[in-house]
Amino acid sequence: MSYFLSYCKAHCTAVLTQYQTLRSEGFLCDILLKVKENEFPAHKSLLACSSDYFRALFKSYTQESKASVIHLQVVSPTGLQHILDFIYTSLLPLSFESLEDTLEAASYLQVTDAIGLCNQYLVNNLALENCCFSANVARKFYLPDALVATEKYIVNNLWKLLDLDLAGLLELNFRSLLVVVESPDLPMVKETHLLNLVLLWLKQDKSRLAYASSLLEHIRYGLIPVEELRKTYTQSEVPLSAGIKCLIIKAINYHTSVFKQPVLQDKSTTLRNQKTRIILLGGGMASEGFITDVVAFDVYNHKWRVLTQVQDRVQNHSVCVVGNFLYVLGGEIESGAPSDPKTEKTLSVTNKVHRYDPRFNTWTQIMGMLEKRCQFSCCVLGEDVFAIGGRGEDGSLHSSVEVYSIRRDRWTKARELPCKIHGHASAICKNTIYISGGKYTDRDSTSKDLYSLSSLEGPWMKQAPMSIARFGHQMATIREAIFTFLGLYEPFSEIERYDPGLNQWTRLRPLIYDRFCYGLAVVEETALLIGGKKWQNSREVPTQDVVGYDIDNDGWEEICKAPLPWCGLQCAVLQLSELADEQDSESQQKRPPHC
Repeated sequence: MSYFLSYCKAHCTAVLTQYQTLRSEGFLCDILLKVKENEFPAHKSLLACSSDYFRALFKSYTQESKASVIHLQVVSPTGLQHILDFIYTSLLPLSFESLEDTLEAASYLQVTDAIGLCNQYLVNNLALENCCFSANVARKFYLPDALVATEKYIVNNLWKLLDLDLAGLLELNFRSLLVVVESPDLPMVKETHLLNLVLLWLKQDKSRLAYASSLLEHIRYGLIPVEELRKTYTQSEVPLSAGIKCLIIKAINYHTSVFKQPVLQDKSTTLRNQKTRIILLGGGMASEGFITDVVAFDVYNHKWRVLTQVQDRVQNHSVCVVGNFLYVLGGEIESGAPSDPKTEKTLSVTNKVHRYDPRFNTWTQIMGMLEKRCQFSCCVLGEDVFAIGGRGEDGSLHSSVEVYSIRRDRWTKARELPCKIHGHASAICKNTIYISGGKYTDRDSTSKDLYSLSSLEGPWMKQAPMSIARFGHQMATIREAIFTFLGLYEPFSEIERYDPGLNQWTRLRPLIYDRFCYGLAVVEETALLIGGKKWQNSREVPTQDVVGYDIDNDGWEEICKAPLPWCGLQCAVLQLSELADEQDSESQQKRPPHC
């Protein structure tokens, strides 16, 4: 005998609809729920099907199983009304005004589907005006999805909340506030404002003082100006534990050890919400002269913004990065008013060294090099900055090498090069310095030579030469190999890779056209060439192209266009954090008052 099962979608809805009718008529209601003076007639069978609480309550072995009236002490009339409406209709009325009552009833009565709807309601309706309340509700009733969503929303929008809902932030529960101050991804909030928020939150209620150390230990004191640190240490209305005072003293010592700062980096001096940016500085445009702006390039979104201005209008300089500080060394600096075309501009070779701190967007002039240099190279080995070769003020070339000790703030002489040289390039690979190419004093032709230095005391060792002589070129280390890119007047636009282990060069895919006087940076193992010049119709022509070299595919890709036809620039990679005052002026922002 054969048979089949047929399913009627309408039947379930019809049964629930009939239960609604029975409830409205008061027909066959076999239980009365009472909350204070409010009475709610209902059907045991439907309650037991929808609520684990009622299912257990109506078991035959309980006293309540025979009772006709049940008094509910925990839930509110509004909350119970909403949950009963949901049980009978599958529709749950939700609003922020009654949400806690509804969740209280749903949690107590163990109506899990209603709890799920409340959780989703919080996630779907997050806004600046309710996110702090939502976080408190999600934490109170343990709604995991809503809790993650609300705390992430608060972290991402704290810079707005400081203006628009400071009162809400001050009512935030401890655990959610802890998530905020622990977050490494907190965007556009100055650490001073975060500290003031925590101090205000602690002052709201004496019982909160027990959480003071747990919150304050996550403040990054190295990102707070020293004047604010001293004020907090001496004048805070919130009692500070010995541990927190030690953190503040450590940060004050960091600020007073100005020259050592790049080698004193830790979590407390690391910017939150760090984004990798390529920094462009120095050089200029053929038509308008030197460029004073320092520009940050977001290679992921192809966005450019002015970060600061150079201390001197400069070309043929060198740059390097230590501890997320940018050093600008030497070069030819321009004198004369840049805005006055009548003023004669002169170039002079300098030994100046300036250091840029992205934490405070400030420049510091540090100890100058022993010799004035341009068309030289610099590189970083450990905690030391090397300045190698180059051209001096009177046009004479250097064979000298000098080393800047960051901890000692001092330049000292190092092992000299085998010959005087300028226009060369350098790179670090496996703790060894390599320099290539350039021009010597006694030769007019460009060099193919490669030298290495593996220790301060050791000699410069000659290695396998490049296959192409280069001058004014650049080098970069990627995956423990050295890549050499184009220099001035190279007819075939070819690049090479050097394997230090094999002491061997390999030619790679050339660029489509030649390029020189460009900026070079490496981001995620992609070498990017920015701006520069090329030959076109027997003339030097500036280019705004940004091209990237993919080492896996040995191929070139055009990334985007630079905002200016920029040449003679130098590039470096820094980790930057956007601040709210880049979006709005400081005068428009209201911040927590100082504590």
